[in-house]
Amino acid sequence: MSAEHHVKLFRNGGAQAVVIPAEFEMAGEEAVMRKEGDRLVIEPVGPKDDFREWLATIEPWDEEFPDVDEDQQPMKETDIFKDADR
Repeated sequence: MSAEHHVKLFRNGGAQAVVIPAEFEMAGEEAVMRKEGDRLVIEPVGPKDDFREWLATIEPWDEEFPDVDEDQQPMKETDIFKDADR
């Protein structure tokens, strides 16, 4: 686990606030906060269009694709929302 830093909680208008110490500084100007039990998790929000950068971070797929059965019929098109409430 990374370093800990004790911080003080304070009021800012009607909201509770905390100053993020410099060693925990995040890139960007936006973050997402969620509550997991008693914990608050804060994650930076990256640019919306960095799909290529994300792809570069994932592990390569080492599995072989199965051989195609030439005699197999193609899948039928299906309306997946047919029975779902929209």
